[in-house]
Amino acid sequence: MLLIIDVGNTRVKLAVFERDSIVEKFIFDKSEIVTAIESVILKFPISKSIISSVASIPEKDVATISTLISPLFLNHATKVPFVNLYDTPTTLGVDRIALAAAAVRKYENKNCLVIDAGTCITYDFISSKKEYFGGAISPGIAMRFRALHEFTSKLPLVSDTESFELIGNNTNASILSGVLNGVCFEISGLIDKYKSEYQDLTVVLTGGDTKFLSKQLKSGIFANPNFVLEGLHTILIYNSKDD
Repeated sequence: MLLIIDVGNTRVKLAVFERDSIVEKFIFDKSEIVTAIESVILKFPISKSIISSVASIPEKDVATISTLISPLFLNHATKVPFVNLYDTPTTLGVDRIALAAAAVRKYENKNCLVIDAGTCITYDFISSKKEYFGGAISPGIAMRFRALHEFTSKLPLVSDTESFELIGNNTNASILSGVLNGVCFEISGLIDKYKSEYQDLTVVLTGGDTKFLSKQLKSGIFANPNFVLEGLHTILIYNSKDD
């Protein structure tokens, strides 16, 4: 069995794979990473593991984890199953590397746009020739709500909700309309632009806001909240071929 660990800014997603399927998945606070890994390796016979981290992990935790499971730490130098054409590969986020790997594995020989709607909304384009070109980064939903509150003196901090209208009839409703409609129009507009330039485009939506956005956007988009985990699994397998 393979252990896949995706470390975010505050939370960690951990998945145990058997062949190509997730046997069990856990989500927990980053401070609990060592305890969580210890629990998993007691429950499952883990043979290999990989860690992707967009945030720093304390050195003492890294040392303990390395002793427990000797993981592959994903970075820009790790072998990947695609050609990276990004101008600054050393600055490319490991989460975006994982998403590109998942795209070439699941949608082989197809143009693919992966949209990761989380803290930020990232757009990543991978061609049918397994070439990664890059994409775009914009603020996520929660970040937009916080920005309106923190960069003004009177606007309240609003939480996202599925109940919003085109025309807001009070301040809270106006913020909901601006942020949520804005995100939906942004994503729809970029998808249409990509489709006008690349034929047979496959669009994948992932990230923390997948459930909400998949209900708002037009059909024909594949929603997969586990796409980063699947990409990390792909990279781990790819780096284990010669073992």
